[in-house]
Amino acid sequence: MSKTTMSESEREEFLADLHVGVIAAERDGRAPLAVPVWYAYSPGGEVMVWTERGTVKERLIRASGRFSLCAQQEAPPYRYVSVEGPATFQDDVTADDVRPLVRRYLPDAEAEAFVGESFNDAAVVIRMRPERWFTVDYGKLES
Repeated sequence: MSKTTMSESEREEFLADLHVGVIAAERDGRAPLAVPVWYAYSPGGEVMVWTERGTVKERLIRASGRFSLCAQQEAPPYRYVSVEGPATFQDDVTADDVRPLVRRYLPDAEAEAFVGESFNDAAVVIRMRPERWFTVDYGKLES
């Protein structure tokens, strides 16, 4: 194990912290699709993202059955956690299902407005229980 590798608790805590993630999905004959997303995660649990049926990322993840997500700290000391695993889909989604995710990123009043404007019948929640973890914490080199 590298000096910069995070422990299990460190990596789970980092992933649970507030970051904009980058989700990656396999594409035949092309580079993977990689796009920023809001996500939710609690240590020991599943990564959760909200999108709509028919989006490129939803179609690609449904076709491959898996995805990866990377979260990073963009200021020194640089850190990142990347996870990958199988996807599960919740197609019967309510606004209450996505409200906690949005509240991670926006204050309550703005979150309510965002959900009111953005949520519709095409909502899909995609979850993934991480099977593989890749981590780096360059702050450990300072110790």
